[in-house]
Amino acid sequence: PYTEERKQWGVGADYLHGDTTFSLGVSNSEENDYTADTLNFAISQEVFGGLTTVTIGYGSGDDEVRQRGSSFQDVVEKKAYRLGLSQVLTRNWLLGFSYEAMADEGYLNNPYRSVRYLDGTGYAYQQERYPRTRESNAVALRSRYFLPWRAALGAEYRFFADDWGIDAHTFELGYTHPWQRFTFDVRYRYYTQGGADFYSDLFPFQDAQNFLARDKELATFQSHGPHIGVGYQLFDRTTDARQLKGTVNVFYDFIMFRYDDFRDLRATGFAPGTEPLFQFDASVVQAFFSVWF
Repeated sequence: PYTEERKQWGVGADYLHGDTTFSLGVSNSEENDYTADTLNFAISQEVFGGLTTVTIGYGSGDDEVRQRGSSFQDVVEKKAYRLGLSQVLTRNWLLGFSYEAMADEGYLNNPYRSVRYLDGTGYAYQQERYPRTRESNAVALRSRYFLPWRAALGAEYRFFADDWGIDAHTFELGYTHPWQRFTFDVRYRYYTQGGADFYSDLFPFQDAQNFLARDKELATFQSHGPHIGVGYQLFDRTTDARQLKGTVNVFYDFIMFRYDDFRDLRATGFAPGTEPLFQFDASVVQAFFSVWF
């Protein structure tokens, strides 16, 4: 068990000029062993009378990795290039496409984490070891269909692949329903991925290969679960000259994680590599208040 605290601040701005929107955002987060500075920039252009919107974006991150109780310190540099296309197909149907290319370089593993290997009498541990570069690509298709009673149906598919050997698929279906001052949102998300090339729950011997990982996020696993949200409009005094609106929102997500090749070492009495597969469930609650002016 552990506790963690992160303090984060961010600022962003959008500037609209004709049919073009410029967006800029910066943020910083601090933990006792990790510092992250992030920059994001995007340009969106409406064409064909506003029926099509093209967006290009760039993001960068400069992170510092540390380890409590030691003098270890290293850096991570992140870059992301984004392309988006939103198309109004009919009066009620909106389709979106996005592509993102990411490049990470530096210390990409966790200084606290180890891998395990067979040592003749059971298993022992050694420090994990990752490549210092990672390139990945992601494409997504999103569709939203507006229903006559002001509700909407949504669907999304996303594919992710990287040069570590991970392929991942995400599917999501949702429904949004407004009623008086309330807006209800229900979605179900399913995610599945294959493991990294250098991942193993149990290596055959020490230094079995150049790169070694036993991070469950690099394993083969699936996660899925429902999302339920409700928003309440506190006030709306928007006029032609000025906007003033406020809402309060509560979201709840229940997520089930099931691993295919990551084992639960808390179980005792099992030969190495035969322990029960690890699984857990997570509940995530978000509550926030928003004001537009």
